[in-house]
Amino acid sequence: MQPLSKNIIKLIRSLEQRKFRRIEGEFVAEGNKLVGDNLGNLTCHRLIATRAWWEQHPEAETMAQECYVVTEAEMERVSLLNSPQEVMGTFLIPREEIAPAHLAEELRNQLTVALDEVQDPGNLGTIIRLCDWFGIRHIVCSPTTADCFAPKVVQATMGAIARVKAHYTPLPELFGEFRKQEVPIYGTFLEGTDIYHTDLTPHGVIVMGNEGRGISDEVRQWVDRKLFIPPYPANALTSESLNVGIATAICVSEFRRRL
Repeated sequence: MQPLSKNIIKLIRSLEQRKFRRIEGEFVAEGNKLVGDNLGNLTCHRLIATRAWWEQHPEAETMAQECYVVTEAEMERVSLLNSPQEVMGTFLIPREEIAPAHLAEELRNQLTVALDEVQDPGNLGTIIRLCDWFGIRHIVCSPTTADCFAPKVVQATMGAIARVKAHYTPLPELFGEFRKQEVPIYGTFLEGTDIYHTDLTPHGVIVMGNEGRGISDEVRQWVDRKLFIPPYPANALTSESLNVGIATAICVSEFRRRL
């Protein structure tokens, strides 16, 4: 157990920015729930907590490479939250470069969610969390999708980031491999078929698009099964569209319901 230096505080706070997360290969998780879930699944580099927390969790000292005890004032200085918790940690970002052909082979018999330029951290965190709930263990993201290890995303996942693996890869190249293996690629469109009255397979890819623009033209051409989530009643004057997190939840829930 050791005190927290100013240099370590500066380094941890730098992880709020994507470029420093890439340089250090680490992300921040704060609070009992997030830290606890990640400790059991990912490598913890630094575990930082108040003395009261350490006294309640003495076994945690063996689960991190470095352990620090801090005062509440020090926790306020190092925390990335407006309301600091009594524990936080930095965890190694899983690095697994998989060629599109191998990734498609690994996922061909699973239900997978693909995100095309989803930008809002809250939406991304919500999608990862609902994938965890519905037993989806992999999501694939376009390179322009928000970083799933950003602090706001990690907090929004409520621990699901430890169990759902995100792969960042150019989607058209990956979808080309899926098509070779005859994996169905679904997407939501206003001109699609009513999701409640069309056949759905137990495996495949569900593509969700950008909050404002939807699925990009580059990715749209690979979608071979277009779905539509109808309003109720069908002719009602209603909102222009659904939030991408809500739309993902409806789609995934309907796919799982068919099982």
